[in-house]
Amino acid sequence: MSKHPTTSDTIHWKKNFYLFLTGQFLSGITSMAVQYSIIWYLTKTTGSATVLSFAMLLGMLPMVLLSPFAGPLIDRWNKKVLLIVTDIIVAIFALILSIVGTISADFPLWLVFVSLLVRSVAQTFQMPTIQSILPTMVPEDELTKVNGQFSMVQSANFIIAPALGAVLYSIVPMNFLILLDVLGAVFGVGLLLFVTIPKVTSEGETIHLLADTKFGFKRLFENKGLWYITIVGSIFMLLFMPAASLYPLMTMNYFNGSVGQAGLVEVVYSVGMLIGGAVIGIFGKWKNRMTLIFWAYAVIGVSIGLSGLLPATTKGFIYFVLLNSIAGFATPYFNTLLMAMIQQSYDPNVLGRVLGVLNSLMSITGPVGLIFAGPLADRIGVEKMFVIAGIGALMCGLINFMIPVSRNYDKELQKRLAKEKVEEDKEVRHVES
Repeated sequence: MSKHPTTSDTIHWKKNFYLFLTGQFLSGITSMAVQYSIIWYLTKTTGSATVLSFAMLLGMLPMVLLSPFAGPLIDRWNKKVLLIVTDIIVAIFALILSIVGTISADFPLWLVFVSLLVRSVAQTFQMPTIQSILPTMVPEDELTKVNGQFSMVQSANFIIAPALGAVLYSIVPMNFLILLDVLGAVFGVGLLLFVTIPKVTSEGETIHLLADTKFGFKRLFENKGLWYITIVGSIFMLLFMPAASLYPLMTMNYFNGSVGQAGLVEVVYSVGMLIGGAVIGIFGKWKNRMTLIFWAYAVIGVSIGLSGLLPATTKGFIYFVLLNSIAGFATPYFNTLLMAMIQQSYDPNVLGRVLGVLNSLMSITGPVGLIFAGPLADRIGVEKMFVIAGIGALMCGLINFMIPVSRNYDKELQKRLAKEKVEEDKEVRHVES
């Protein structure tokens, strides 16, 4: 494994990491507030499940199509420059959308979709970049905790952004609200200039896109436990994403709620995520993280499935909010713990290529589900999509548990890491003597 910062560099790496985290928080919160406002704008002006599903589809397609090729670029390019450039591009498109919305009576639907697509392309590069940066910025034994803290920041964004978006949506014209993205880019880029991002050995090497993508796929496929976890995860996305795209419609059409209530559901889900991430951030050193991932599948499955069986009443909506807080609490145990295991499974200089392929495989089935989500929800009812998602989550958790190499993946990984640490300590003592 490549060298990580040591715990003796505690003051330096913590200051550097938390500066990075602050920039991501400020950039993320403004971007998400705009994103929620756009979705509520589409919900209110069209009221169509098909339009919402198509918007979500545009948000996912770049992840599927570009991720395998983004990985090699992330491993070879300067990561700080990559994050800065993508932030600036999103800000430019936000500015264009704002100007057109000011000149025209309404936002052209095609331009709203183009804006969502550009955001998604930027995120396709940004998320694996951030995921591959973390192992180089922090000591290996702090990775799970740090991922938990990063999850907390993302959750905090999810809590504040819907509430901020809902308030601003009701009092600020949409064309000015979109300019928040420009402000977010100023925060994100400004703080990133002061962050030190360590270089990896692959940085600056010649890029061979197809060969590098094949290499990332081969490294993932050879790691059978992680390979099966990824495939089951992609099946979960196929069944879950249709329901995830229809949350605003579930609140506003099925429960006959308002934009504020739609924001409340998002906030409550994210509060659950924040608490879950906080628990991981504080107690993040478990001997078998796969057990917690199985529990996450079960809790998400039951809470989302029951959400679809609720009556369309005020009392039903209250239960919907409560169930989603529980689902939110379970979510980081899947995302965060899996990411920590992936980061510990590969050297930082190949991590971008592996993550590119893995993110693509995890996302590839989502758009397939979304293609059918809108028409199916319009036909059978939006609440039935939540029942399908809940049953799907339970099935995926069970399948993962029944595959021994997946079930025991973290046990074997931690044994290997402990063995490598002992060998590394021996080498250090040998050199010192």
